[in-house]
Amino acid sequence: MELTSYQTHKCGELNETHADADVLITGWVHRRRDHGNLIFIDLRDSSGLVQIVFNPDDDSALHQVASDLRVEYVLQIGGTVVNRKPGAINEDISTGKIEIKATKITVLNESLTPPFPLNQDSNVDEATRLRYRYLDLRRERMQNNLKLRHQIVKSIRSFMDDHDFIEVETPVLGLATPEGARDYLVPSRVHAGHFYALPQSPQQWKQLLMVAGVERYYQIARCYRDEDLRADRQPEFTQLDFEMSFVTEEDVMTLTESLFCQLGDLAAGDRTMNREFPRITYAEAMELYGTDKPDLRYELHLQDLTKHAIASEFKVFSEAANNGQRLRGFVVPGGADTSRKALDRMTEMAREAGAGGLVWMNFDGQGSIEDITLDEIRSPVARFFSIEELIGLASDAGVNRGDLLLLAIGEDKLTSRVLDVLRRHVASERKLASDEELYFVFVTEFPMFEWNDTDERWSAMHHLFTAPFEEDIPLLQSDPGSVRSRAYDLVANGWELSSGSIRIHSRDLQEQVLLTLGLTLEEARTKFGHMLDAFEFGTPPHGGFAPGIDRTVALFAGEKDIREVIAFPKTKSASDLLMGAPSNVSREQLDEVHITTKSSE
Repeated sequence: MELTSYQTHKCGELNETHADADVLITGWVHRRRDHGNLIFIDLRDSSGLVQIVFNPDDDSALHQVASDLRVEYVLQIGGTVVNRKPGAINEDISTGKIEIKATKITVLNESLTPPFPLNQDSNVDEATRLRYRYLDLRRERMQNNLKLRHQIVKSIRSFMDDHDFIEVETPVLGLATPEGARDYLVPSRVHAGHFYALPQSPQQWKQLLMVAGVERYYQIARCYRDEDLRADRQPEFTQLDFEMSFVTEEDVMTLTESLFCQLGDLAAGDRTMNREFPRITYAEAMELYGTDKPDLRYELHLQDLTKHAIASEFKVFSEAANNGQRLRGFVVPGGADTSRKALDRMTEMAREAGAGGLVWMNFDGQGSIEDITLDEIRSPVARFFSIEELIGLASDAGVNRGDLLLLAIGEDKLTSRVLDVLRRHVASERKLASDEELYFVFVTEFPMFEWNDTDERWSAMHHLFTAPFEEDIPLLQSDPGSVRSRAYDLVANGWELSSGSIRIHSRDLQEQVLLTLGLTLEEARTKFGHMLDAFEFGTPPHGGFAPGIDRTVALFAGEKDIREVIAFPKTKSASDLLMGAPSNVSREQLDEVHITTKSSE
């Protein structure tokens, strides 16, 4: 590490080779301990920590200064490196075989008592951590996360350079266009009543760069979306944005696979990681897992068991099945030992997900499923079925003795949502997914459109510049719901890390898609005329991807929330507790940008 005039060494770099050397180090008091006459200080900087010892027999005045030190004081300490005695060695830290016998101390700054301990990973409420984020970031875990983020971004830039991409910055102030989420708007001072929009992504700019002949573009891009927040969302976030000319889906996915394998070599550590990423279609993902973000570390495949519902005397099943709904479910291996309390909890989860309830069946005992008796099948609905029907249902589902079968019936959208919730819950409760495994998969062939019940129109599932499969183009006007898009996502451990697609590069096709989305030709040209015009000047076929940096770092860091890898994140209500944003502004500031608020009218 590079040094300054305050230091001769960094704390974490000292070891036995420095024995007898005189050193000058700086840092924060991590921990202070009084052992009789001896005082020990653990001094911490960005490289690690080292133990300092103060002996009153060597320097009583210095010992007195040390006795007044408190945690998080900033110090400069001079001293001599000495080897620790065999019984005092600390194998848990890199500097554990040496310590520094202090000869000089300068208090560079004192500190108030922090509102929470910084020398241990204690449970602290989110509001306090974010209010004092500058202290929270001093903790080893957070320092490591920031360093990992730096290393990952550095590796990404190296990879893109090695693959002939050039980094191009695109504007932050742009045109408000419908791209899915709400825009963050910025009022113009010089153009009264007009607004810029902060970019939800550089999507249009990077496509225009393809028109410009750049061919391979990338950017570590800041993006802004005014949407409801979750553990994997922030109002402002960072993504690796890249675009390539003259490529197919497979070209983009192959390059992305290589990139993430390189990141895995850097950051996966001892965890296992698949080196070849399977491709499954959206339809396959929804059918097998009930979600387009499947966690493939475990199976628990969903199965269509509708035929067993059609002829059933259980009217809940038969009536729904004869009305075109499907019976679907999955087997929990060894799940017959699930308690009634746990089953009731899962039933409640199913209701919270929109189902009327949950049907469960426990198949007890040992031996062949064909030999099971009614007394060995525990279920609230078992009495509505014959033993032959139950054995047939169990056999088709792949049930073994000792298993639990979970069932839901309804429209596919509903049963997928319900069974996905239950599948993830079961996997968590039964520890089917190892935190020591990273498993990546590409999900392809997403529907081009999804129906918006609120607006009563079609909306783009990815975005409106995504290309449809050529053979599906005739369906744009006649059957939009059946049109497949050339879109693809990268998913790992149930997290969506990236979305991308092959783009439309023809004016005629882009206008067709905009018309399908409910825009008039005039509206299309007003909002997207710059894109439509550009497509008339020799636009190459092109496509791209946009892996989320925050999610990628969180995945490799083993964090469940992206805020743990962002230096200064917002709360789940999009508030900055450190700065106090958003805040009121003065009437004069609002007048300058021609804004009148409701409260001031």
